[in-house]
Amino acid sequence: MTIDDTSDSAAPVRQARLHLTRIDPWSVAKGAFMLGVTLAGVTIVATIALWLMLSAAGVFEAITGIFKDVSGSSSGVSFLSLGRLVGLSMVVSAAEIVLLSVLSTLFAVLYNLSVGFTGGVEVTLTDRS
Repeated sequence: MTIDDTSDSAAPVRQARLHLTRIDPWSVAKGAFMLGVTLAGVTIVATIALWLMLSAAGVFEAITGIFKDVSGSSSGVSFLSLGRLVGLSMVVSAAEIVLLSVLSTLFAVLYNLSVGFTGGVEVTLTDRS
């Protein structure tokens, strides 16, 4: 015996058609900020993990050896240090947090302004019991 959700004996599906006419910019700013902080943490952890894997594989020593052979000097390549790369990823992450928060809030305000012309976004909600 099989159960068919589309049979005539099933209860009718309830639907509600709603229009999203306002988005609170402060809520969008808070949510975007938290998303930005999360993405920044992921970026920094991924930078550290990638550096550790490449360092364990000996990639940086090979690159340093190539630069020494080409330039003829015995100085090492300092731009491949963990501290410098983590610092760069922190700067990129800080810029990402600010841009994501500001742009998301701006888009929420622009959406609220455009609702008068467009009527908002129509959302249909269904209740399938």
